[in-house]
Amino acid sequence: MKTKIIEVSSDTNIGGAGKCLLALLENFDYNKFEVKAVLPKNSLLKPHIDAMGIPVIEVDGIADKSLDWSAVGALKRIFKEEKPDLVHTHASMSARIAAKLAGAKIVYTRHSVFPPSKRISRGIGKIINGAVNNFLSNRIIAVAEAAKDNLTDTGVSDKKITVILNGVEGLKPVSDAEKAEIKKRFGLLDGEKAVSIVARLEDIKGHDYFIEAADELLKKGIKAKFFIAGTGSYEEHLKEKVKAIGRGDNIIFTGFISDVDKLMNITDVQANASFGTEATSLALLEGMSLGIPAVVSDFGGNPGVIKSGKNGFIVPKQNAHALAEGIEKLLTDDDLYKELSDGSKKIFSETFTAKAMTRNTENLYLDTIKGGK
Repeated sequence: MKTKIIEVSSDTNIGGAGKCLLALLENFDYNKFEVKAVLPKNSLLKPHIDAMGIPVIEVDGIADKSLDWSAVGALKRIFKEEKPDLVHTHASMSARIAAKLAGAKIVYTRHSVFPPSKRISRGIGKIINGAVNNFLSNRIIAVAEAAKDNLTDTGVSDKKITVILNGVEGLKPVSDAEKAEIKKRFGLLDGEKAVSIVARLEDIKGHDYFIEAADELLKKGIKAKFFIAGTGSYEEHLKEKVKAIGRGDNIIFTGFISDVDKLMNITDVQANASFGTEATSLALLEGMSLGIPAVVSDFGGNPGVIKSGKNGFIVPKQNAHALAEGIEKLLTDDDLYKELSDGSKKIFSETFTAKAMTRNTENLYLDTIKGGK
């Protein structure tokens, strides 16, 4: 008899947690597991899951929110009817409460890393937060050591937590002819290197420091274009900043691009300058699969992905000069670049594949169902 799993996501768009869910669903051992997904209505995840032939149950009241008491009853009825062996929730507190009421085993994944507020990391607030999360989860997956630290700092028992690093499908390299066409599309000239940052355009993602680093390198005569891929509430501020320093020809805003793999295939160096939230950047992992080294801030899950001198460099957060120095090393030293590019591919294949993430998750499910701690 197959083990019945229900995966619950409250996401209407496809972010990092959604990509992780899709990677899980694509790699499950369906000889052992029967899997269904619960999503909010009109989630962009649904067409992708439908295409895999996995049943989707749509629910009102869970769209882009962790807790909505009006959804608990509907979710409880679903779990009572489906009788899953285990419910895996991706940030949905409503689903955890409903699964508890329905008598199902519960695994909860913490996908994010950010400094916890004093309200839940001190005194009675920490005690209450820890008690609630310990009660509503048989096991908890942290996608980075920093995510585990966030949980324990807010009262969650470390005995409940297992670190399972995010994994992705590796990107496919393109031919030289395709690469030439992609360079034309993005305006990358012969002799120019490409440095990319792929992240939501929000203050805490550190794009200000990326722009300042780019300006510093361009002043030194580095021949490169610096691509900022994504959208967000900070977009206008960043565009005004680039305009003010007169770098619009070399610091390029791509907006949202559905085929980000194309940009990755012409990228020489990736950057990640986050200082307020970062678990395991899937963009960094995808880049590593192509052999792209990265320069990243020392925040959150970044040090769990990038090892200085192995597949890139770690620099202090909110430090544009350090970011520029790391990027310059990779753009100007061909032997170093080759070494770190090879290291990127090696570390990806050993640690960050979607299959490795899925096998580790499946083993946790089975151990949880058996009653393991």
